[in-house]
Amino acid sequence: MDSFLHFSPFTLCCRGRLVAFSRPAVMGILNVTPDSFYDGGRHKSEADIVEHARQMLADGADIIDIGVVSTRPGAQLLEPAEESRRLAPIVRLLRQELPPDTLLSVDTCYCLPAEAAVRAGADIVNDVSGFQFDDRMPEVVAELQTPYILMHTRGTPATMQQPQNTAYSDLVGEMALYFSSRLDRLRRCGVKDVILDPGFGFAKTVEGNYQALLGLDRLCRLFPDTPILAALSNKSMISRRLGIPGPQLPRDCESLELGTLALNTVALARGARLLRVHSPRPSRIAIDLLFPNTATI
Repeated sequence: MDSFLHFSPFTLCCRGRLVAFSRPAVMGILNVTPDSFYDGGRHKSEADIVEHARQMLADGADIIDIGVVSTRPGAQLLEPAEESRRLAPIVRLLRQELPPDTLLSVDTCYCLPAEAAVRAGADIVNDVSGFQFDDRMPEVVAELQTPYILMHTRGTPATMQQPQNTAYSDLVGEMALYFSSRLDRLRRCGVKDVILDPGFGFAKTVEGNYQALLGLDRLCRLFPDTPILAALSNKSMISRRLGIPGPQLPRDCESLELGTLALNTVALARGARLLRVHSPRPSRIAIDLLFPNTATI
């Protein structure tokens, strides 16, 4: 149990405000896209979007992560201009309707929507491509002075699950090399706050995902000053092991949520400092149980 209780505080500078976390943070996923693998983009009207975001905050989310493009395997990415057109108004809406200190993250791989979203009030750029889709991202993020989430992946949504992109001789070691080279570029460009995301479900087999999960403590030792985010929520690494074809029945959804909670607990025990989830409340309860003597500032 002692290993569960160990936590290294971290800070993020968001729009000139220093936010300190003395226990793990919860990032709530707000999908506003018609082809999300989990919720199908059911939050469509402005009222629905705001209500869902408010509920996630009430359920314990520290950050709201907004996405208008699905990056699930096989998904088609939007053109950057179209993504900007969809993303910026949602950020502006939430910035107006949510408490002023709410942290907003935007899930985008391109500079144009990242810039538009930050101008609209976003605090964090979450790039699942690790700036492989837009090589200007490090310079742009440095200019925007926002924290940056750097995810590990190979290929594109259309190709990332092909055998050439899921084969590794040492998955965690290769992830470490990937992070090291990209962190060096980000630091040289002037990006100050970086969060590492192992990319569960991206360019990894089911077994590879579990290798990455069990290797989180190794990544934490290699990058002790860089927080690691675990985005395990309702991923196929859960549904395939449980034999669930998809979240079509209430019992299936419940099983995915319970599986998510189980894996998030493992991630916390192995050093993850942020959890990205569709339903914040179970993870917030786990954090309250495992880290009861500290609070998020």
